[in-house]
Amino acid sequence: MAVFTSISDADAQVFLKMYDLGAFKSLTGITAGIENTNYFLETTQGSFVLTIFEVLKANELPFYIELMHHLAINGSPVPQPQTQRSGQRLAQIHNKPAAIVSKLSGAWVPHPTTLHCRLAAHTLAHCHLAGLNTPIKQSNLRGTAWRQATAPEVIPFLDDAQKALIHKALKEDLTLCQSDIWKNLPSGPAHCDLFRDNVLFESSGSSLKMGGFIDFYFAGVEAWLFDVAVAVNDWCVNRNTGALKPELVNAWVTAYAEVRPFTNDEKNLWTATLRIAALRFWISRLYDFHMPRAAETLKPHDPTYFERILSCRFEFEPPLLS
Repeated sequence: MAVFTSISDADAQVFLKMYDLGAFKSLTGITAGIENTNYFLETTQGSFVLTIFEVLKANELPFYIELMHHLAINGSPVPQPQTQRSGQRLAQIHNKPAAIVSKLSGAWVPHPTTLHCRLAAHTLAHCHLAGLNTPIKQSNLRGTAWRQATAPEVIPFLDDAQKALIHKALKEDLTLCQSDIWKNLPSGPAHCDLFRDNVLFESSGSSLKMGGFIDFYFAGVEAWLFDVAVAVNDWCVNRNTGALKPELVNAWVTAYAEVRPFTNDEKNLWTATLRIAALRFWISRLYDFHMPRAAETLKPHDPTYFERILSCRFEFEPPLLS
């Protein structure tokens, strides 16, 4: 469990006094995540998630909190930040920013089917459109500026072949993201981290329902095509080779386009965007692996997973957008 800040039951009871969420019942650490400290919080009024932010500062958080609030009140299945008696939704505990959000039902699926892909893609497209009127805007903090600045810190850990790969990808990333065609792609608030374990499903027999999207703390205003590429690189891939599974890719992009059709520019930039999305996570995983932060039993993700994906995206043409 990645717990950077330990919270006691007594701490939680004091913290709850700022809210009208009932009396404290229990607090349980969540065995996932490498950025923040998360706990399941049970009260007499329901189930919640308490998040302590370990990287993002208080002045960086209003966008994420208000984006989730905006999406939730407009019908999107996302955790709703709880409002304190003071009217604020962002708080502080142990001198770190914190928030309580509603706990969604369901569980993530390690091996998604075409049905899971279609349901997730539909939901993402609806969230993109619903987020356009979010009152606060903030760029993707893991965008090209971050990638170009962070890569030099991890390159010394790479062998010659890996260095060649990352330099090739960084050059494409910088050229594309500074181009007018990229800047004019359809864009708006985007999740930017829609991996399988950030989507919950409810299943009963043959029935499948969306539980919701969680962990919006890498979200930012970004080309929506990038958001789709991040998801496809995780949902629709052979995890041993990095190769895409065409039937899953087609399910994802077809379902998304039923809600928001892709433009011709998006179709032309699809392959390059898949590479940029892979590069973003290869760099972050290299950084977490070689320069980890102290936490209880934190195990960084294997960076070679996205190295394989990036290599495949250069070597093989993916299924085209419809």
